[in-house]
Amino acid sequence: MKSNVGGIDRILRIVVGLVLIGLTLTGNIGVWGWLGVVLLATGAIGWCPPYAIFGWNTCSTKK
Repeated sequence: MKSNVGGIDRILRIVVGLVLIGLTLTGNIGVWGWLGVVLLATGAIGWCPPYAIFGWNTCSTKK
């Protein structure tokens, strides 16, 4: 798998994922907050399946 999630995108995914999981654990939002696990995983791995399907890439290009 080639990385297709860039630096800022990865940081945002991890932060939003952790916030969603935290809100779910405290009971502030429903079970939909567990989607934060997906954001956390794609941020940690650096690869996003929908990005691959649509050909998107937020990584900086290496010259």
